[in-house]
Amino acid sequence: MKRQISFGQALATVVGSVIGAGVFFKIGTITAQTGSTSMTLFVWILAGIISIASGLTISEIAASLKINGAIKYLDYTYGRVWGFLFGWAQMIVYFPAQIGALSSIFGVQFVSLFGIKARYSNLIAILLVLFLLGINLIGTKFSSKMQSVITILKIIPIALIIIWGLFNPTKIPAPIIPLTVGTGHSFPTAISQGLLSALFAFEGWIVVTNLANEVKNPEKDLSRAIILGLSAITLIYVLINYTFMTVLPIDQLTNNNNAAFQASMKLFGQFGGKLVTVGILISVYGAVNAFMLTGMRTPYILAQDNLLPFSNKIGKANIHTGVPVVGAFIVDAIAIIMILLGNFTVLTDMLVFVMWTFNTMLSVAVIILRKREPELKRPFKVPWYPIIPIISVIGGIFIVVSTIINQFVLSIIGIGLTLLGLPIYYYMQKKNN
Repeated sequence: MKRQISFGQALATVVGSVIGAGVFFKIGTITAQTGSTSMTLFVWILAGIISIASGLTISEIAASLKINGAIKYLDYTYGRVWGFLFGWAQMIVYFPAQIGALSSIFGVQFVSLFGIKARYSNLIAILLVLFLLGINLIGTKFSSKMQSVITILKIIPIALIIIWGLFNPTKIPAPIIPLTVGTGHSFPTAISQGLLSALFAFEGWIVVTNLANEVKNPEKDLSRAIILGLSAITLIYVLINYTFMTVLPIDQLTNNNNAAFQASMKLFGQFGGKLVTVGILISVYGAVNAFMLTGMRTPYILAQDNLLPFSNKIGKANIHTGVPVVGAFIVDAIAIIMILLGNFTVLTDMLVFVMWTFNTMLSVAVIILRKREPELKRPFKVPWYPIIPIISVIGGIFIVVSTIINQFVLSIIGIGLTLLGLPIYYYMQKKNN
């Protein structure tokens, strides 16, 4: 694959992958889980801190190892089976669930905005997947440039909501201190469930590591794109959620999937509200494209090592466009199945649980490699070592354990789907040997 992705395009992929539906549609879930404005804002800040700590930590590996993506980082540190399981989980859970959940939200908002019957929302979602599949098949360079444009466009509605909201003369009080939970809510449950929901809105930054072999200067640009992107995203999320809470009272935010639309209507009036909603649709569109751009490379990476059946087909990229065509079809086919069968909240919680299991292993890998290979050239070193990696690891363990406790069935499904890859792995190992 050609090195054709610039720092700006890598940064746009990080921001474009992360900022999608979560920032607009998780506020209703989180306020229901916390019951207070202070705890709602706290879990957004905490999710940002954990994500930045994880980004700083994993950036050291991304800059040090001249290999393609987090799959290879796990291979290098723990052995091939762990890298394969991570890639397998990305292929059948993470990317399809992201694409499916975001496309479903796009479909629901699209039919609502244009007054189309609700039963057509899944059809709209599937058409979006097929349309973006066609766009990405044109070529990596084209889809990356389009992602840069979409990322700029998606910031516009967010900026408008934040600016108008902060200067809104009729603000509703949204106390951020003292840190409390609502009546009938327990402190530990509010933090754990709220954090899990908020972290969905931060998901996606790690997928830029799948483009390591296509970034022009991966040693510097990958870590810069991840760190700058996550820092900006955290600030944006805190400001926009504070704005939502000063425009709508918490009882109107609770379990409200249309909170962003209603807040926009209050801030800008009916026409302005609809215009901002169009911007939100563009934001979701950009996130789906970013996950598609990076997700199709997961089967390709696994097939390059002959770890999947039909690897000779899956591990090929189009000689003219550089696009792994079969990988794109695999991920998008599973995504369409999830659109037809899935539930937005279930899909998002499951993918967060599965991914943070591996993210935690990646954070631990930095500590392992520091001890195992102290002479390894590290163009970027995580600052305040080992404090930042420890924050990342503790945060990851908290997410995984609290999900198992609070959503046992969901966590078992996620673990089960991941472990389904083991028979395939050992079959291919036997076949290769």
